[in-house]
Formats: sequence, C-alpha cells, structure tokens
Amino acid sequence: MKSEVLSVKEKIGYGMGAPPSHIIFDNVMLYMMFFYTDIFGIPAGFVGTMFLVARALDAISDPCMGLLADRTRSRWGKFRPWVLFGALPFGIVCVLAYSTPDLSMNGKMIYAAITYTLLTLLYTIVNIPYCALGGVITNDPTQRISLQSWRFVLATAGGMLSTVLMMPLVNLIGGDNKPLGFQGGIAVLSVVAFMMLAFCFFTTKERVEAPPTTTSMREDLRDIWQNDQWRIVGLLTIFNILAVCVRGGAMMYYVTWILGTPEVFVAFLTTYCVGNLIGSALAKPLTDWKCKVTI
Repeated sequence: MKSEVLSVKEKIGYGMGAPPSHIIFDNVMLYMMFFYTDIFGIPAGFVGTMFLVARALDAISDPCMGLLADRTRSRWGKFRPWVLFGALPFGIVCVLAYSTPDLSMNGKMIYAAITYTLLTLLYTIVNIPYCALGGVITNDPTQRISLQSWRFVLATAGGMLSTVLMMPLVNLIGGDNKPLGFQGGIAVLSVVAFMMLAFCFFTTKERVEAPPTTTSMREDLRDIWQNDQWRIVGLLTIFNILAVCVRGGAMMYYVTWILGTPEVFVAFLTTYCVGNLIGSALAKPLTDWKCKVTI
C-alpha cells in the first residue's frame, strides 16, 4: 500500500474516539462506588466483589474481543463498525447503570450486577476495536505516531471533561435529588460520548488490509498465553488498573467523609488532572533519556 499523509481532520476524527472511553471509565472509577453505596444504598462489600468479578471478566473478554474484531468483515472495515454500532448501547447502558429503580435490596444488587457487567462488556466492545483502528488507518510509522499523539491529547481532555463536569451537572440537574442528578449528569456525558464516537467513525478510513486469519480463536488464545512477555505486561496492567481504581474510588469518600467538604471535590480533581497532564508531558523526554522499561 502506498503511504499517504493523513489530513488533520482524520487525525482529529481518530482522536475523538478516545475521549468517550475516558469519559465513561474515569466516571466509573471516580463516582460509581460512591453512587452505589451512598446513593443507591448497596452494601460496600457486595460492590467491591462485583467490581473484582468484572475485572476478572475483562481479562477474558478483552482478548476475545480483539480476536472477534480481527475476524470481522464488512464494507466499513474490521474495526470501525464496532466503534459506531457499539456506541449507542454503550451510552444507554451507562445511563441505566446510574439509575436507581425502586427495588428490594436483593433486587438492587441484581440490577447493579447486570447493568455494571453489561457496561464493562460494552466498554470492551467499543474500546478494543478503537485501539486497533489506528494500525489500519495508515502503514506509515510517522503518521501512526501522529495519530496516537492526537489520541492521547484528546483522551486526557476527555478524562478532565468527565471529572470536572460531572458533579456540577449532578447539582445543576438534580439539586438535592442526587439520584436524578447522577442519572442526568451521566446522560449528558453519554450523549457527548456517542457524538464523538460517531464523528470518529465518519471521519476515518481503514486503508491497511491485513491478510485473512487462518488460525482458530482457540489457537490464537493459546499463542497469547504462551507469550511470557504478554503475561508480564498483562499482570502489570492488572495491578496498575487496580491501583488507579482504588485511588480514584476513594477520592469521593475522602472528600465527603474525611475532609467533610464535598463541594471542593472538583478543585481536588482538577489538581489530580493537572498532575496527569504534567506526567504525560514528561513521559516522552524521560523515555528519550532512559529506556521505557527502566522508567
């Protein structure tokens, strides 16, 4: 395939696929534990167990989704259809996960388990193909780096959008009615996320055609597991995500119950986001100075 310079519009379009996942994931990480325990009234022990089971499910669903997307054949390509057609269910289930139906305690726990599990699966369905999309838009290494630069910049912006706007939206929409506020706030963010994913679909094009896969999914999974480097990176990723989720999930409790000033949560998170931006900016010079593994 002949390499071509991608337009800024397409680079931005590809980058627009990153914020939705961060809008939802960062929201879940920061607010969902608090929402379940303090708003919906579910026992913290059950919520923690539910989160742990969902992470274990991710370890299975993520590689399976990658293999499924790689075998997709459509007039839109392999990965773009998943980004578009998964976007609407993703947004709807996110709103359902932040809803508080009038149920018994057992009913609440079952409802939370079903909606949260569906949310994590739909996150996988959208995000795994999106991450792979950058590799088939162009085969030019320089253009791929440029694509990823747009992706990470806009992903950071999406995370900040979620963390900074969520509580003001909750207060604006719900006032003292926190269940309504959380549901309305996430509905607004879900609409924004859907529009971004649709923009990503309509402004990108898959140009790199990989050869047809001749092995079975079972063989691919076996090959992945036999790769010791994949196991090491996978284990490190699990611990990193656990650390991020624990830290993020504790923030709302810390500000509400320890500091006793929930109104400063947005300012508290803003400093957190600034730290993330500084860390992201330092990543390249640090990895230019030392190898990535050492850093």
